[in-house]
Amino acid sequence: MPKTLFLSAVLIFATVAFSQKERKTFLVKKISESIIADGNLDEPIWEMADIASEFWEYFPTDSIQARKQSQIKILYDDKNLYIGIKAYSSGKNYATQSLQRDFRGSGSDSFSLVFDTFNDGTNAFLFGINPYGVRREALVANGGTGQDDFNLSWDVKWKGDAKIYDDYFTAEMIIPLTSLKFEEGATKWRFNSYRIETQSNERSSWTRIPQNQQIYNLAFMGDMVFEKPLGKSRTPLALIPYVNGITARDFDSGENLDNIKVGADAKISIGNSLNLDLTLNPDFSTVEVDNFITNLTRFEVALPERRQFFIDNNDLFASFGDGFDVSPFFSRRIGIAQDTVGNTIENNLIGGVRLSGKVTNDLRIGVLNIQTAEDLENEIPSNNNTMLAFQQRVFSRSNIGAFFINKQSFKDYNFSEPSDAYNRVLGIDYNLASKNNTWNGKIFTHKSFQPGDNAGNFASGVSIRYNTRKFSVFSKSIFIDEDFRSDLGFVRRTDIFKQILSIERVFWPRKGIVQNHSIQFFPNIRWSPSRNFQNTDYDFRGRYEIQFNNQSQARIEFTNTYTYLFDDFDPTGTEGAIPLPGELEYHYNNAELGYQSDQRKLFSYNIRSTVGRFFNGNRFSLEGRMVMRFQPKALLSMTFNYDQIDLPEPFPSAAIWLISPKIDITFSKSLFWSTLVQYSNQRDNLGINSRLQWRFAPLSDLFLVYNDNYSVSIIEPKFRSINLKLSYWLNI
Repeated sequence: MPKTLFLSAVLIFATVAFSQKERKTFLVKKISESIIADGNLDEPIWEMADIASEFWEYFPTDSIQARKQSQIKILYDDKNLYIGIKAYSSGKNYATQSLQRDFRGSGSDSFSLVFDTFNDGTNAFLFGINPYGVRREALVANGGTGQDDFNLSWDVKWKGDAKIYDDYFTAEMIIPLTSLKFEEGATKWRFNSYRIETQSNERSSWTRIPQNQQIYNLAFMGDMVFEKPLGKSRTPLALIPYVNGITARDFDSGENLDNIKVGADAKISIGNSLNLDLTLNPDFSTVEVDNFITNLTRFEVALPERRQFFIDNNDLFASFGDGFDVSPFFSRRIGIAQDTVGNTIENNLIGGVRLSGKVTNDLRIGVLNIQTAEDLENEIPSNNNTMLAFQQRVFSRSNIGAFFINKQSFKDYNFSEPSDAYNRVLGIDYNLASKNNTWNGKIFTHKSFQPGDNAGNFASGVSIRYNTRKFSVFSKSIFIDEDFRSDLGFVRRTDIFKQILSIERVFWPRKGIVQNHSIQFFPNIRWSPSRNFQNTDYDFRGRYEIQFNNQSQARIEFTNTYTYLFDDFDPTGTEGAIPLPGELEYHYNNAELGYQSDQRKLFSYNIRSTVGRFFNGNRFSLEGRMVMRFQPKALLSMTFNYDQIDLPEPFPSAAIWLISPKIDITFSKSLFWSTLVQYSNQRDNLGINSRLQWRFAPLSDLFLVYNDNYSVSIIEPKFRSINLKLSYWLNI
């Protein structure tokens, strides 16, 4: 089967490179004077800077110059980039969610700058600021093709502020060159900037970007040319120690779990291009808690990585495979395990090392090694987790990657199966990205090894996407052997051959309230190779979607589904219920209607409802999110999900609720308080997470975190904890 996929891929990937129009460019001059990042642009040195201007509108249309123009000036010395911004607006009524760093959302005003420091069109650094001087930084990976390629979890030290005037705002940013990775002696970087201006309902970018592409897509960039070549970056050692006092009680066991944890992270730059991250006894208790999800499927759900140690260059490790069906490395596997009754619990990390970055202008490498602690009470062994990754750029923006993963226990445990002594995965991927991003795709093949099971064990796939203004066509084929296994990865299901074909036609009216509307047909068919390619599932989906000029959108969708259940399954998760019988076929249809309001408004919402058949019964679902802003100080939100599952007797029926109100208050740009309450009767849990954060110095924090979990069915506490954690970012 892998050979068949790759023979087909040869024909699919016989594509021709596409050219772009001449790039925009501007000169970045070297200075010896200092600039204070107060947002005023009053230093005389700014007068000598070249101006990057003539922004293009991206929304609501992409064919005219921006109505509200912006100007960017960039200077540099041996230590810093200095950025001055002047952005014209319709007034002072700017929209912002809060004063907290790392803001997001198309409903808030923002100004972002994207630096492709290796000129490879694959990875970039993003720095942003809003009219209130709130900052954010992000990593853009995989060419900025999709929403998952934009990661705001990355943190780095830099300075910035802004000032608001009658019909414009100004901003100043000072970004240490040590915060970036680049080639020594570089004379230019690829560059772009984009802006969201809510008052005139406009999004614009310095380089013109088609609306069928993400606004941060790295295929569409200009050049910033340095007056003199960049030198060697002298990056200090960053040491980030922490101390965490924990008082906790497990009410199920009656144990008090008071503890004081001490540990540290270190960040060391090797030359201009490599990062060395070290961690000793890391603690992630202050990381934002995961959102509860109602899961009505038979398969596991992947949640995003939020832990800072794993973020930098994470795409180098995590982008192998398909992403949805099979990812050989999924960093959230490290640090979690299952206890003796199958509950997911935290597994402490003893320490780890992570080396990642560029070796040459075209070659990236990644080395990761982490040791997890043993937990004899819960029968969890100590494991060493290793991954080696390589990525070589080919052509303009494509690359070839290879990896090796090894999870191994170096000690024999009487509770461990011999087959769990180690798990190894070896693989190679080819990622296609044409010069103008019209074509994207991937070919991969991976093989796993474990004790006594080394024959077969392949996972392979090929995908191709053609994306233009009017048409989007996507095709994907996936094969996963029934014995393929990646203990450090995410494999939704094995023993599957899957074929997808998506065809979408987009219409762009020249006038009226509709910005665009589209029709999509999406068949998704799965077979079981071990059962002589028996058809086990299919979904035939049709969708009509409308996006309005005021940024609201609506859609209607119809799906015809077939499922062959191999095993008994209860979609309601009702304890003690009679499950639907396996080895039977189920045919069912449903319709879905959704609407998202204008996110610029102080009150906004999105809502979605599904109604129809569900296996051999009926389903009605209603889910959505409501947001109320009291800007810039407070944000109130509530996420809700209601599923009514009615199955015929003797099978269970259930009303499944998930309600999650949240309040975020920013007292200032350095003091934040958030509280999230999550009620789920499917999990039998009411969870409360309340976090007070004081950023007393750059990237240095004092956290006070309260967690509480109650059993819903018997209204009794299950687990409660209070954390007081101090961390300090020290440059040596």
